[in-house]
Amino acid sequence: MSKLYKVNVMIEKDENGYYAYCPELEGCQSQGNTFEDVLSNIKEAVELYIETLSEEEIKKYLSKEILTTSLEVKIG
Repeated sequence: MSKLYKVNVMIEKDENGYYAYCPELEGCQSQGNTFEDVLSNIKEAVELYIETLSEEEIKKYLSKEILTTSLEVKIG
């Protein structure tokens, strides 16, 4: 039976396309030329990564709460 898990994914854009990684799963990363490509690729990477983990490891890695925000900083 399949289970659904929620994971955090960070996506960065640069001149070469998009880069994505999952902070909870060390080394789980992917890239793509478009936003849609990178989302599809990182989803596949996460699913494959999770398949290699035990239930205990899944609970340990996916129980982290990661919060992101933006800050305005003044320079000068």
